[in-house]
Amino acid sequence: MKFGPMAPAEALGAIAVHSIRKGDLVLKKGTRIGEAEAAALQAAGIDEIVVARIEPGDVPEDEAAADIAAAVAGEGVRVDRAFTGRANLFAEAAGVLLLDRAAIDRLNRVDPAITLATLPAFAPVVAGKMIATVKIIPFAVEARSRDRAMVVADEAKPLVRVAPYRVKQIGVVSTLLPGLADKVIEKTLKILGDRIAPAGAAIVAERRVPHESRALAQALDEVLQAGAELVIVFGASAIADRRDVIPAAVEAIGGAIGHFGMPVDPGNLLLIAEAQGRPVLGAPGCARSPKENGFDWVLMRLLAGLEVKGEDIAGMGVGGLLMEIVTRPQPRELPPPAAPTPSAGRSVAAIVLAAGRSTRMGGPNKLLETISGKPLVRIAAEQALSSRASPVVVVSGHERARVEAALASLDVRLVHNPDYAQGLSTSVKAGLAALPPESEAAIVCLGDMPQVTSALIDRLIAAFDPERNALVVLPTFSGKRGNPVLWSRRFFPELIALEGDVGARHLIGAYPEVVTEVPVENAAAMVDIDTPDALRAAKAEMERA
Repeated sequence: MKFGPMAPAEALGAIAVHSIRKGDLVLKKGTRIGEAEAAALQAAGIDEIVVARIEPGDVPEDEAAADIAAAVAGEGVRVDRAFTGRANLFAEAAGVLLLDRAAIDRLNRVDPAITLATLPAFAPVVAGKMIATVKIIPFAVEARSRDRAMVVADEAKPLVRVAPYRVKQIGVVSTLLPGLADKVIEKTLKILGDRIAPAGAAIVAERRVPHESRALAQALDEVLQAGAELVIVFGASAIADRRDVIPAAVEAIGGAIGHFGMPVDPGNLLLIAEAQGRPVLGAPGCARSPKENGFDWVLMRLLAGLEVKGEDIAGMGVGGLLMEIVTRPQPRELPPPAAPTPSAGRSVAAIVLAAGRSTRMGGPNKLLETISGKPLVRIAAEQALSSRASPVVVVSGHERARVEAALASLDVRLVHNPDYAQGLSTSVKAGLAALPPESEAAIVCLGDMPQVTSALIDRLIAAFDPERNALVVLPTFSGKRGNPVLWSRRFFPELIALEGDVGARHLIGAYPEVVTEVPVENAAAMVDIDTPDALRAAKAEMERA
């Protein structure tokens, strides 16, 4: 192929390399120059144009792309009509993308003018998703290069194919330990249902049993007998060894352990086993999260009926560091001499938000309204000070001087938020910024909730346990979630990133696997003072008591 500048009259039959716009003339890149185009260029005063001229032995870009794409495509792959030197390949059905990496590398080494790009190997795809593209870089390629690329593709055929999802019936067994709420299991099942829905799979049998091998073995047998083609076990406690509860239960029903552990993070503690001729997955804790993790990589292959061997798992390390996760354990420390409660010795601070403008109160600053002679903000601060939380930070904003005066003589750290008018998130940021570096968590209290007691705050602190993934702790009353909410330091960056007049409830929904609920016996965790009626009701109840 010849390439270079030519006068319009000499460029007849050649292809315009660049788009040209001058006056009324619009000549698009790739246009073949004919008599009309040459005349238009001359009329526009263009004396020279860069063109490519195809010579004998060359194959036009679209033809070459189409030929190579057809040779590359295997089962479950559709090739679109080539245009501008590109032929795109699409999945014909939902499944897992299978590639011959070595052959694709060989094809891409044939000629720099010929390229094949794909999605990652084993990527889950749906019907109609683009999975690969063949692109010819210049406007033509030598026929011998096209032919060599097709030979590579034919020798290894297929280079690109889609393994359709075949496994449709899923069995799930969840093990139970004290403190694991039913809500966690329900959310886990919902997240799993969403994961397997694109594969057309559904949960057909589900069991919940104590976290011990005998009960689990019986449950495994039951879901297999119910027709499950794949069984997933969500353990209340992570698998620590090939001899732990979950693998022991698999072996108790005649199953075999295939592989334990994987070089994908999150997802390290994954178990692949087999029982009664069907795969069994011991899910890592991160499988309770909707975010991508190593569990997804194995699950989607199994749904496509693909065998996952130990060497397959071992090959997942490159690219296997997916993200930093909030559930990642802290470095282990030497155990304290006594057997403490889970939160003993942990440094948990309290942040009392007291910067708002009380717009729904219709005028007065609600935080300065009194119950039994004390302003609401002082009541909230005193309860935080009486708890195990330390230090106690109070964030002021609207009517700063009056709010701070209401806290006179209290051992609190006062922080002013000059941006309080921009919303709640700015006060959360100000409070977090004032915490000492040793604070492992912060319990965010609202200054307009005078019925939240130090006892409730202490119960939330006692439930904080990073080693058991209790990183967010909140109270519930009659199944509804309330305040205050305790947040592990792991969440501080995301809390600081909040904007506007919003809280952090969406983060709770995004990380259900690390949320611990503490049921309470009264509605104190639900009652904030937003209106004069709410103030009168709270005052009557508290002063009567």
